[in-house]
Amino acid sequence: MVIGVLALQGDVREHLRALDEVGASAVPVRRPEELEAVDGLVVPGGESTTMSNLAKVFGLLEPVRARIRSGLPVYGSCAGMIMLAGTVLDGRADQESFGGIDMVVRRNAFGRQVDSFETDLDFQGGSVHAVFIRAPWVEKVGPDVEVLARVTGGAADGRVVAVRQGNLLATSFHPELTGDLRVHDLFVRMVSDAKTKEEAKR
Repeated sequence: MVIGVLALQGDVREHLRALDEVGASAVPVRRPEELEAVDGLVVPGGESTTMSNLAKVFGLLEPVRARIRSGLPVYGSCAGMIMLAGTVLDGRADQESFGGIDMVVRRNAFGRQVDSFETDLDFQGGSVHAVFIRAPWVEKVGPDVEVLARVTGGAADGRVVAVRQGNLLATSFHPELTGDLRVHDLFVRMVSDAKTKEEAKR
């Protein structure tokens, strides 16, 4: 099982290390042919407009969209959540996403870099320490989207910050920065399940 990390911009090394720690074979992905060789893909945090532009330059925008449509498991953190959103609010007019998750995401919803913060979240029945850096939040989800975590307390109380739809997973926060591997472990299990189902069809 090979999981790629989109290596155009952002915290690529941190995701590669976290995936390695949960037992996955992790590789950077910069070209369409590298994308074809992976069983799952992580879209890291970074700057979503830059990531969108670089995906076009490197010829990855349409190939990633096509693989999402074909069932490729993909996990997006922070900017990666924005890239997986069907609709993005407060983005640039020319900004494009990969799409895939039926959700409306507000870019930089929690504020600027100076407004970054850490908090504990209830994530699938356990507490996860979450780091938010110029993070988005989810304004609205479709009927097939499962909400995995919300912020509790403060001005953002109740805001959705983690979701799953089928083989797609997204978080507003950065688990790769905390050493808490539960989100990556969940994604690796999602990739493993998808690969098992795919092999059973053959």
